[in-house]
Amino acid sequence: MDSLKIAELRRAHQEFFKTNKNQKIKSRINYLKKLKRVIDENENLIFEALHKDLKKPIFESFSSEILMIQKEIDFFTKNLKALSAPVRVSGSLINFPSQDYIISEPYGNILMISPWNYPFQLALVPLIGSIAAGNTVILKPSESAPHTSKILKGLLTKVFPRGMVSVVEGDAKVAQKLLKEQWDYIFFTGSTVVGKIVAKAAANFLTPITLELGGKSPCIVDGTTPLKKTARRIIWGKFLNCGQTCIAPDYILVKSETKESLVKSLIIEIENAFGSNVKNSKDYGRIIHKKHFEKLENDLKGQNILYGGIRNKNELYFGPTIVDNPKINSLLIKEEIFGPILPILSYNNLEDLDSVLSLLKNPLAFYVFSNNEKFIAQLIKDYSFGGAVINDSLIHFTNQKLPFGGIGNSGIGSYHAEHSFKLFSHKKSIVKRPFWFDLPQRYPPYPKSLGIIKRILKQI
Repeated sequence: MDSLKIAELRRAHQEFFKTNKNQKIKSRINYLKKLKRVIDENENLIFEALHKDLKKPIFESFSSEILMIQKEIDFFTKNLKALSAPVRVSGSLINFPSQDYIISEPYGNILMISPWNYPFQLALVPLIGSIAAGNTVILKPSESAPHTSKILKGLLTKVFPRGMVSVVEGDAKVAQKLLKEQWDYIFFTGSTVVGKIVAKAAANFLTPITLELGGKSPCIVDGTTPLKKTARRIIWGKFLNCGQTCIAPDYILVKSETKESLVKSLIIEIENAFGSNVKNSKDYGRIIHKKHFEKLENDLKGQNILYGGIRNKNELYFGPTIVDNPKINSLLIKEEIFGPILPILSYNNLEDLDSVLSLLKNPLAFYVFSNNEKFIAQLIKDYSFGGAVINDSLIHFTNQKLPFGGIGNSGIGSYHAEHSFKLFSHKKSIVKRPFWFDLPQRYPPYPKSLGIIKRILKQI
């Protein structure tokens, strides 16, 4: 799509928003219900598209993509009316008497750029929150998941009128053209590198943004938990979607005396999950494309592989791989892996932990496997991260009551359910006063002595 067509599409969205700014809550709910119905009717086509793009097993496609969307729609159909209502707050004595309240209003025209790793869910979950809040959306799905992108365009065109939701397909050049336009809000999910580009483009217009990025999410194992279950939960979180998950455990930090036993347990759990010949497992996905495959291969150069490393570039198969103690300046440590490679580092004390965690700061997720409450509390207090799970992985993402988002290099802003509504709504502060009372001292000529006024104002 060229720049002229993008500008024309943006104007169509502006006009739609202008005309429908005060769209009834019931109308938004009906659109969301229709979206859910259309998704249900096309479930098999969605499964097929996700399999073509990422070789996703049907179970993963449902549980990590479609189910999340259904839950998000259900939340808003039940709660949107209450969320949209003005919120009364207590007034200030300075303004007595008054009625003080907050109104939620949509920002307007939102640009969303979604990723390829969960191409259906990470496109639609934020879109649902944005529509619920009353905005219009131009969605740019990832060109790296073309089959899912095509499905998204077809389904959304069936549900929403032009000007309310539009899907713009294309590569990075199309994204750059979109970013040259002025939007009322930008929501981006992807890498930190591209996130910085989006932030610079938004800064040109002082456009508010949300960046959902990634980072080096640590998994700390102190040896006080049952290793079989610990390993099973780590393996599930790491190798879901072939490791292409922004909140996957990126690397393990394990107490030195526990390391050997943990490695053995991890290998056992890999084979329990996918069999001794992982390539033949129907429950194990593939790498998105050759460029990312080559990046992962490059990450492995010169590394000590404890398990796996088997791969087939033609089939984009990259087997589960465990790497022993990579150097701190290697690509495996410096950059987010975003694939089925699991480095294992060991530590002896808190100083060892800090030397790594302080270097790879602000991860999107933070995992601790421990039964030592003092140790857990200290880690949570000492380090900054998007969200944490104690004695499991990934599951915080599934709780709609928890805000999901990063900090620093892992992102700006958080969403999901009520948090999405807040994110995509501008909060208007309103104070309404009658005329029957005024504090005379507020007007000139001001009192000659501040003593009494200061005492009064300090108490307010």
